[in-house]
Amino acid sequence: MPFFSISGSEFVEMFVGVGAARVRDLFLQARERAPCIVFIDELDALGKARGVGPMAHEEREQTLNQLLVEMDGFDPRVGVILMAATNRPEILDPALLRAGRFDRHVLVDRPDKPGRLAILKVHARQIQLADEAALETVAGMTAGLVGADLANVVNEAALLAVRRGAEKVELRDLQEAVERIVAGLEKRNRVLNRMERERVAHHEVGHALLAFAIPGQDQVQKISIIPRGIAALGYTLQLPTEDRFLMTEHELENKICVLLGGRVAEEISFGDVSTGAQDDLLKATEIARSMVRSYGMSEALGPLSFERDGRPLFLRTAELPSRPDASEEVLRQIDAEVRRIVETQHARARKLLEERVVLLREAAKALLAQETLSGDELRAVASRLGFAPEPAPAKATA
Repeated sequence: MPFFSISGSEFVEMFVGVGAARVRDLFLQARERAPCIVFIDELDALGKARGVGPMAHEEREQTLNQLLVEMDGFDPRVGVILMAATNRPEILDPALLRAGRFDRHVLVDRPDKPGRLAILKVHARQIQLADEAALETVAGMTAGLVGADLANVVNEAALLAVRRGAEKVELRDLQEAVERIVAGLEKRNRVLNRMERERVAHHEVGHALLAFAIPGQDQVQKISIIPRGIAALGYTLQLPTEDRFLMTEHELENKICVLLGGRVAEEISFGDVSTGAQDDLLKATEIARSMVRSYGMSEALGPLSFERDGRPLFLRTAELPSRPDASEEVLRQIDAEVRRIVETQHARARKLLEERVVLLREAAKALLAQETLSGDELRAVASRLGFAPEPAPAKATA
């Protein structure tokens, strides 16, 4: 059947009345060609909530009003099917989402592991793979990546294989491609002095050792002190063994502890700290704040949420509030609880690393010599020094 495709931004003009006229013309053509499908891409450019924000845009609101009127006048026997897509459904006008208009919402989420494997197989048809089973491994490594990212992984792996003169793409090419997507390109021309290299090595090993020591953490795949991307002077690559949709309070605390491992390793090894832990501190503080404000994971404040709107992000109809819905006294309690959670995990990280200070120094020495350590090499160093990973907690069965 006929298919009409148009972008939401094409309706928005500086001249008053032009957008509304285009809406009327579009629906007039659709009714004449019915049955047909009308698809509006980037609906948020046209359908942003009215009355939100410091300035009102009369032309855009007139265009939106015309769209609402046209959708109200639909005769179910005409056969015009209206579809739209947006990345920001939370800012759409509530009138657009009511019953009889865009009342059916289809969430196109990030793919799970079987979905990632299927996408990788589609993109891998055009390249020569040394081992088809490599795609299964890569699908497990790429939790959180979307279809465009996975296509880029396959393309980067093919380029890497060509550069080294190989006839087929191997698993190592795919793994390096994932690292490029996740951490950025290697910057070997960014030369660090000796003290900086030592500090970065201890920092990254601190993260890895806590991930190694705390049961249930994502497995350490690789540690590197080769600068990557814009600001990363080194990185620790942890890969999840399975897709996760829920996290417990204890698991969030473990994640904060691992994030603080780099800073604590610098404190133990050098007696002071550097600016290298900035991103770790941001992430740790944000997790702790979410635990207190959103998830009710604070004994002092109880099972309460201090967000203004508890609905999922994709169903909200206004911008997110900048501050929680609470009194000044409660805000002070929230700040105190966030500080308590982070400081408790900081002390825990320090205790765990002080117990493994010999392993910290030996692993940092090996990392300085090789620039890159795999997870297996780190475990071999730990085994040689008599440190074994903590066993994972037993899972209860129903």
